Amino acid sequence: MNVKLSLILIFTNIDFLFKCKMAISIKFHLNASLYTRDPQETDLGRKIIQQGILLMDKIGFEAFTFKALAIEIGSTEKSIYRYFSNKHLLLLFLTSWYWEWVHYLIDLNNTNIDDPHLKLKLTIRNIVLANSENQLNEYVNENVLHRLIINEGSKAYHTCMVDDENKVGLFHSYKSLVNRVADIIRDVKADFPYTVSLASSLFDMANNQIYFAQHLPKMTDLSNQKGNEEELIEMLEFFTEKLLNLKN
Repeated sequence: MNVKLSLILIFTNIDFLFKCKMAISIKFHLNASLYTRDPQETDLGRKIIQQGILLMDKIGFEAFTFKALAIEIGSTEKSIYRYFSNKHLLLLFLTSWYWEWVHYLIDLNNTNIDDPHLKLKLTIRNIVLANSENQLNEYVNENVLHRLIINEGSKAYHTCMVDDENKVGLFHSYKSLVNRVADIIRDVKADFPYTVSLASSLFDMANNQIYFAQHLPKMTDLSNQKGNEEELIEMLEFFTEKLLNLKN
């Protein structure tokens, strides 16, 4: 993960919860093939990110168009095409930004933590609670972006182009994050043979169980209640500790 902080940060880690108070503006260095011009570098680009998240969340990826986005930002389709070749790459950019954000939170909240089991518990919490908003990062609403990832994120890589896009590194952020979590699992139980599969499954479960609770409730034991994050954390911890054969 390559992250640039444009301001000095102040943070606090409270108990096992993700409670960050950050005076920061974050820029993630994402694969240059995702964009024609890095939208993080300009006011218009940041507006494309900001309004792109809100509009795609509101109407869905299929209905989303650059024409509709141009109206939202008070600009032209042509100006958006200067940053992204198509809406698929914009979705890939947004998902990559989100995975870098989760990676950043995991590293931040595991700083100076020596107990591997505690690191794993904190990591699971960060996976679930990454929707907490950083109010000073004005152009990304992490709460809405989290919802967008749940509803639309899989469309970024469940495509016929996935192999070609993988070859040029468009999924580096996601793969790097999964491998970071796999390393944490490996520290807990070195002889566990499926660390990467478990790590990727944690992300799949975190997103799918929330989606099921909201839309297909008979597909999950998670309640369809606002603030069901603690239920989900407990579920992920249960599966993880059973698979790793950990004692409470």
